[in-house]
Amino acid sequence: MSPDRLRIRRGVAGALTLLFVTVTVAAASPVSQLSSSGGPIWDMAALRRPPAVRQAEGFAEPGLRAVYYEGLPWKGNTTRAFAWIGLPPNAAQYPAPGIVLVHGGGGTAFAEWVRLWVDRGYAAIAMDTCGCTPRGSYGNWQRHEHGGPPGWGGFDQVDEPTGDQWTFQAIANVVLAHSLLASLPEVDANRIGITGISWGGYLTCIAAGVDDRFKFAVPVYGCGFLGENSTWLGTFERMGDKKSTKWLQLWDPSVYLSQARMPMLWVTGTNDFAYPMDSLQKSYRLPKGPRTLSVRVRMAHAHGGPGENPEEIRALADSITGRATALPAFGNQGVTEAAAWAHFKSAQTIDRAELNYTTDSGPWKERRWQSVSARIDLAAERVEADLPAGTAVYYFNLISKDGLVVSSEHVTLPPQRTSP
Repeated sequence: MSPDRLRIRRGVAGALTLLFVTVTVAAASPVSQLSSSGGPIWDMAALRRPPAVRQAEGFAEPGLRAVYYEGLPWKGNTTRAFAWIGLPPNAAQYPAPGIVLVHGGGGTAFAEWVRLWVDRGYAAIAMDTCGCTPRGSYGNWQRHEHGGPPGWGGFDQVDEPTGDQWTFQAIANVVLAHSLLASLPEVDANRIGITGISWGGYLTCIAAGVDDRFKFAVPVYGCGFLGENSTWLGTFERMGDKKSTKWLQLWDPSVYLSQARMPMLWVTGTNDFAYPMDSLQKSYRLPKGPRTLSVRVRMAHAHGGPGENPEEIRALADSITGRATALPAFGNQGVTEAAAWAHFKSAQTIDRAELNYTTDSGPWKERRWQSVSARIDLAAERVEADLPAGTAVYYFNLISKDGLVVSSEHVTLPPQRTSP
C-alpha cells in the first residue's frame, strides 16, 4: 500500500506546515513469538518504522498539529491513534530533543501538556491510547471510527487474542509515536524520552523495557507488582486466579522493567492510592540504568499541575539531553543509634534537607507522614537526622535552591525499633 506519511516543518513565519510524502510502509506484524517469560511480544522491527499519518480535520490548537497515525490492526480492522504534535520555534535550525507524553486513566491527548514541553524547548507528541479524540469531557472522550480497544487495563479482555488487548495496543501506539517523532527532521532522534501519568506511568514502565531507543523515562505514580499491592486487588480477585495470573504474566510492568537500561526518574507521593510505596520500590530496583526518586509527602494524584508540572521531570530531561547538570543522587544510607543518615552527590546547590517519616503501619495510602529538618554536611556529602520515637518508615528529601526534590529510598525499620 502507499499511505501518506506526515512530515512537519516550520515556515518562514514560524507556523507549522504539513508536507505529505507518499511512501511505502510494510504492514506491521502485530505479535512476535512469545518468550518463556511472557514477553517481549511486540514486533519491534515493525514498530520502529514511522507510521502512516494524516491530518486530523476539525482539530485546532495554536502552534500544534492534530494528526491521526496508523496503529496495529485490532480485531482485523485498521486502527488510527489521535495525537497532538508540537515543535519549538528554533527546531528547524537546531534539531530539538523530544518527549513522548502518555496520559493516564480518564485522560486523552492533552494539547496543554504538549505546549508545556514546547515552551521548555522540546518537540513533543501526546497520543490518545484508548481510541478517542480530545472532544468531550474528562473520562468521557469521543471515540472515533478507527479507534482501537478502550482502556483501562483491559482486565475484561484477557481471554481475547493478545494482539487485541488494550495494553498491547497502547504500548504499540506509544512506540509508534516515538517512531513518528524521531522521523521528523526537526527532531534529534537520539535525544527523545518518555513520561506518563498513572496508567500512563504504568505504560511508561513497560515502554522503557521494550523500546531501548528512549534516552530517559519518567513514570509518574505508575509502577509494577499490581497483583501484590495496588488499587486493583479487588479486580484480580473477581477475575479469579487463572485470569488474573494470565493478565499479570502478560501485562504487569515487573515483567519488562528489568530490560530497561536508560536513566529513570520515579515521581510519586507517599499516599498514592493506586501505586503504593512498597510496589514502587520493588519496581524501581528492577531496571539496570541509573535511577532517581522524587517522592513528596501526600502528593496529589491527577493530571494537570500535580502529574505534569513537577520541575524534576524537566530537570532530568535537561540533564540527559545535555542542557543542564544532573540532579542530586543519593548513595549509601543507614541507621546509627537513633539517627538515620545517607550520602549523596550533587552538582547543584542544596538548600535544605528533610526527613519524612511515619509511625503507622497498614495500608500505605492511609499512613500519616510527618517531616522534620535534617542536618547537611556539604563537605562530607552526608545528610543526617534523629529518628523520632516510633518511626516505622522513613526517607530523606534533598531540596535544591531551585526547589527540586530528590529522595532517598524509603527504609522500613524492624518492629523492635517502632517502640519508644
